[in-house]
Amino acid sequence: MAPRLLACFGSKGSRGGEGAERHVTADLTAEEQRRGGPVVVEMFSSQGCTTSPAAELVLSRLGRGDFQLEVPVVVLAFHVDYWDYMGWKDPFGSSQWTVRQKAYVEALRLDTMFTPQVVVQGVAHCVGNDENALIDAITQAPRFPAPTFQASFSKPTSDSLQVSLTGALRSKVESDGANVMVALYESGLVTDCPRGENKGRVLSNDYVVRKLEKLCTVKDISAKKTVTGTVNFPLWEGFNSSKCGVAVFVQNSSHQILGSQSFQLPDDI
Repeated sequence: MAPRLLACFGSKGSRGGEGAERHVTADLTAEEQRRGGPVVVEMFSSQGCTTSPAAELVLSRLGRGDFQLEVPVVVLAFHVDYWDYMGWKDPFGSSQWTVRQKAYVEALRLDTMFTPQVVVQGVAHCVGNDENALIDAITQAPRFPAPTFQASFSKPTSDSLQVSLTGALRSKVESDGANVMVALYESGLVTDCPRGENKGRVLSNDYVVRKLEKLCTVKDISAKKTVTGTVNFPLWEGFNSSKCGVAVFVQNSSHQILGSQSFQLPDDI
């Protein structure tokens, strides 16, 4: 079903060093792996939407663990570009993230694309600044074992980052297949907004996805089979590894997420 409307919603909504290599393990305890891996929380947001800053604050609190949930989460913020005409062009906005949100809108059979929207594990959604709906969606989301990827990071050049991963998915993938995706995100972003719907505000953003690449496509593989791959990210001006992390997630053709991990980048990369 194609989306017919765009909307900027309030709080009520329904659930529905160059050349060096560094090795990093996932930010997940053995106990969390045994009980089930993290739940992926994706927020579609925009600095051009009046209600998005409040939702971004909720997302930051979620990522910090302020809600003290028993369920670990992987948090990602995708800034869409369809509010850029309102007087302020979001510096982190991308048509690529708008396309990603549209795919969820169609998969979830929604009529409207809106911000701030949260999609949980690819199968449920809510308005991003509705804390109760968000927590409910997270706690009720299907969970899968976390993959066992080991990651190594290097900078082949001063303006590129290479991420190499090897490990087992720990979830069986059937013949319809799934993509192993790798997101590079940045936190601690502060923007003065002189125009648009948030004119005069200082906007804070965390877990902002800067790059998203496919590691590989898998099908008909067991949960224990080792998967290996490498992705290369072009870097932006002012890149600071201490503010960045990488999220890895497995997503099938129905957009459901079947497992995820996150890694903080080494400070000295």
